Amino acid sequence: MKPVLIAVLASTAALSAGAAFAGDKCNMPVSEWRPRQELEKKMLAEGWKIKELKTDDGCYEIYGTDAQGRRVEAYFDPKTFKIVKLKAK
Repeated sequence: MKPVLIAVLASTAALSAGAAFAGDKCNMPVSEWRPRQELEKKMLAEGWKIKELKTDDGCYEIYGTDAQGRRVEAYFDPKTFKIVKLKAK
């Protein structure tokens, strides 16, 4: 009975981890994207310093410094500009 329980728990943990990573990518048709210059202007106005702005996995990705001065890698929804994922470096 214990091996079955361990297998079920391990499967549940693996599925949960997969669900967390599934949200990292943006799935928006390019026709609905706002121009990246708009995102750049918005983030600069909020105090960010942008080292690089590119497209990755269907999201806009910024490498730079946020308004608090932290070095970050941030992924943004290309339609709403909401942060999808933020990694402090």
